[in-house]
Amino acid sequence: MILIVDDRPENIFSLKTILELHSFPTDSALSGEEALKKTLKHSYALIILDVQMPGMDGFEVAEVLSGNNHTKDIPIIFLSAASTDKKFITKGYSSGAIDYIIKPIDPDILLLKVTTFYKLYEQKRELNIVQENLKLEIEFRKRAEHQALEKLQELHSTLESIPQIAFTATTDGVIDFVNEHWFQYTPTTKNFPPNHPDDPCIKKEWDKSIASGYPLEMEVRIKKDGEEKYRYHLLRALPVKEEKTITKWVGSFTDIEEQKQAVKRKDEFLTIASHELKTPLTSIKAYIQLMDMMTSADDKVKTYVDRTLLQINKLDNLINDLLDISKIESGKLKFDMKELDFKHLLATTVDTLHQIHPDFNFVMVGNVSAKIQGNDVRLEQVIINFINNAIKYAPKSKEIQLITEIRDKHLYFGVKDFGIGISKENQENVFTKFFRVTESGVPIQGLGIGLYICSEILKRHNAAFGVESEPGKGSTFYFSIPFIS
Repeated sequence: MILIVDDRPENIFSLKTILELHSFPTDSALSGEEALKKTLKHSYALIILDVQMPGMDGFEVAEVLSGNNHTKDIPIIFLSAASTDKKFITKGYSSGAIDYIIKPIDPDILLLKVTTFYKLYEQKRELNIVQENLKLEIEFRKRAEHQALEKLQELHSTLESIPQIAFTATTDGVIDFVNEHWFQYTPTTKNFPPNHPDDPCIKKEWDKSIASGYPLEMEVRIKKDGEEKYRYHLLRALPVKEEKTITKWVGSFTDIEEQKQAVKRKDEFLTIASHELKTPLTSIKAYIQLMDMMTSADDKVKTYVDRTLLQINKLDNLINDLLDISKIESGKLKFDMKELDFKHLLATTVDTLHQIHPDFNFVMVGNVSAKIQGNDVRLEQVIINFINNAIKYAPKSKEIQLITEIRDKHLYFGVKDFGIGISKENQENVFTKFFRVTESGVPIQGLGIGLYICSEILKRHNAAFGVESEPGKGSTFYFSIPFIS
């Protein structure tokens, strides 16, 4: 907005008319005092100021304006009919004016000058805004850098105080800090401690995590610098994010050698115990079967013999599971892969289960035919486990659906029951070793390792697997395996 200051209303009117016809917003004041009051309340892009006015003349007004921080940058054009002498013009410029126009006014010259000064003021005002924003941005960045530095120092202090090997890295994976424990394993901060040649390469796994942005977690054997013995460590590296953007990585090596040895001793015990139990159990089972053949169909003893055989079979299954888990942990579970007809495999498995569970109705849904690469014994073990779970967790339902479909060049197989279902939090753990759903209210036998064994078998077949369930509406355990044709 342009402020016109003149003690004569007719002069103000003529100037306002010219300027507003050319889209310049205007304001006016009839005295120097009024003009100064208005500049305290409003912002002006330009002031057209008459020199000769009663009270404060134009020179005095200009001097006051140029001495005020709020108004010193407003351009001033003096208008005068009488003060044409050079000394008056000089005084006008020294008072703070940027131009001096002699009356009578040439409208074209006035508009040209007003347009130029108006644009200059707007540009200067925009530049001031940019400079102010830049100043604020610099101050903000300085504060942010200071806070980041404080956080980093706090993080480094924390990492120095923990017993693990700890480090931080930049977003592109370059290690930029290590604690003192690091130097017990390697003298350099540029590379990770060398790991056992039989273990996955730390650097390769690290590069994969950096590229994907996913956390790194792996068990690896490393040794102290100058020593021969490797010890198991759990390497964990997590991305630190701010507003979903990775800003840093923080990692640690935790010594888990004692835990690994304890697990190894446990696995060895399970293997030995399972084998030792298997031998007498096989003999007991054989004698009971002989006794079963020697008793007549209506003999009362046969009832007890059948019940004994049932419990022996349960115990036999538990021992077989323990043996399987020991083989999995030691990497000795055999998988001889060959081409299989899944439809035939499923049919023979269901036929066996029909004989064991004659009261249940196994409904085939889809029942597509597809060739897959796999181990028939182990896949049959998975199918039986899924179906047995459906039977156990759906005691009031006698129908189980067996679903086969082709999905994206994979064979999908699912076992759907109509039982108690599984809560969301438990679904995440059902394939975990020794996990059992405890809040079902249904008495369930077993060690909680059946589904874990299934998951390991399916992993060896490059199959995806999982469970879909809703409490009170049943569950569907499934796997999806690549097919050949």
